[in-house]
Amino acid sequence: MNPADPYLVTTPEQLADLYGPVGEASRRKEVPFVHPLYRALIEASPFAVLATSGPGGLDASPRGDAPGFVVVEDESTLLLPDRRGNNRIDSLRNIVADPRVALLFLIPGVGETLRVNGRARLTTDPALLGRFAVDGHLPKCVLVIAVETVFFQCARALQRSRLWQTAAAATAPGVPSAGQILAALTESQIDGEAYDRELPARQRATLY
Repeated sequence: MNPADPYLVTTPEQLADLYGPVGEASRRKEVPFVHPLYRALIEASPFAVLATSGPGGLDASPRGDAPGFVVVEDESTLLLPDRRGNNRIDSLRNIVADPRVALLFLIPGVGETLRVNGRARLTTDPALLGRFAVDGHLPKCVLVIAVETVFFQCARALQRSRLWQTAAAATAPGVPSAGQILAALTESQIDGEAYDRELPARQRATLY
């Protein structure tokens, strides 16, 4: 205990006592590859936040385009074109120094978000740039991201913020539910239908 501030949390043990054990679903939803249902979320997302770290500190950069702008090359690789921006290139400078990256994908109207952690490299391979041409305009480079871990984040934060309510957006067709994802990842050891059925009430009861 810190005598100057007895309420300061400074150890993993304090955190464990404060929050308790991780639920089974929260553990089981994390996998080291892009599961087909996670791929569906990535391909439906028009917006992501790219987090990086470098000698100058941390950076979180918004990235967006038509749904599927981040390409799932295979279950271990994502491709993210770097489109025209303000030329600060904070994220890219960080990646050159430290390849670790994190992505947070959002889909309008969908409460769950998708988190991907991995390591990125930058390439100007002409063939790869050409795959991302839009109206004849090429990206400056493409981030090739080696996936290390993938999992979805529950909808509580978006429910508390009411982020999508003003947009009156409907759930995107073809996007798997949280229960469907958990059922697939656990080979139905978690009952997906029951999870989805009970989820709204559970989230309402645990928003704060």
